[in-house]
Amino acid sequence: MGKGIQSFQQKIVLITGGSSGIGLALAQVLSQMGARLWLLARRDSELSNAIKQLNNPTDHRKIAADVSDWTQVESAIKKIEAERGLPDLIINSAGVTHPGYVQDIPIEIFHEMIEINYLGTVHVIKAVMQGMIARRSGYIVNISSTAGFIGVYGYSAYGASKYAVRGFSDVLRSELKPLGIGVSIAFPPDTDTPQLAYENKFKPFETKALTGTAKVLSPQVVAQEIIRGVQRGRYVIIPGLENKLIYRLVSLFGDGVYPILDTMIANARRSGQSKNSKLNS
Repeated sequence: MGKGIQSFQQKIVLITGGSSGIGLALAQVLSQMGARLWLLARRDSELSNAIKQLNNPTDHRKIAADVSDWTQVESAIKKIEAERGLPDLIINSAGVTHPGYVQDIPIEIFHEMIEINYLGTVHVIKAVMQGMIARRSGYIVNISSTAGFIGVYGYSAYGASKYAVRGFSDVLRSELKPLGIGVSIAFPPDTDTPQLAYENKFKPFETKALTGTAKVLSPQVVAQEIIRGVQRGRYVIIPGLENKLIYRLVSLFGDGVYPILDTMIANARRSGQSKNSKLNS
């Protein structure tokens, strides 16, 4: 456990993907805690709407940029630094997903997942890193997923990008700690966001069977747990009791978890086939 941020009062915080979902929930909580926020996302209109939902809206700023584009990110960070200074806290919450059977997912989707979820995280961190190193202070939070510590059926493109975020964060933690910069990685489970509504349209039935019984968290609950983790300086942040249990089981059993998953998937397929037979009879 490292040194966390006890108070967010007047801290400059940049949240990517801050216009909706977990990013917006984090912004809402941090604005109530006195932080001065920059929200970054691709769509200016959604950013404007998000700012209106924050405590003391005039204290906060927005900037439209695509995290997958290094030039846009570099320009955005320069603007933020010129107007308010180098952020004290970076939260990389921008992300997209598109589940499906691996053979059916277009190759363009694999590229999109890596370019936004992984390289988008790298771009933002690289853009602020030299300033944080020179200042010898700062804190970085990267948002991965449950699919970033366990291979979830139907998430070949998304899961790989979130595993990449985990691997990158592991190295960041060890390299930046001696330089006075803290790092956390969060692994949220299914969360009630517009993104979840989108991905539910494309989930294979096996995926729905595996995840359908798990509790869906609100973005507010996820945000509160992430912020508590940052205050305590925790590297790994696992929102949700069920999610914590899954993480511990994977850590404890290692590759022994695969037979369990195989059995669950086989049962789901048998159940699906049985339902199809009844519908066709």
